[in-house]
Amino acid sequence: MSARPCSKVACGREAVATLTYDYTDAMAVLGPLAVRREPHSYDLCAQHAERLSAPQGWQIVRHVTVAELQS
Repeated sequence: MSARPCSKVACGREAVATLTYDYTDAMAVLGPLAVRREPHSYDLCAQHAERLSAPQGWQIVRHVTVAELQS
């Protein structure tokens, strides 16, 4: 699998996690980097994965920790 860049504008770091949204359940889900890029998900570097926040009333589900991402 080739390296993919972080989806954040002007960030050139390598992505290590994939973020998806479940609008029905008001949930942001952060997991390991997906095998391939998906059109409705966002690949994030470790720094942006660590700083991830969600709108008020939403919850964030982290299937990985940043320490796991950096190892």
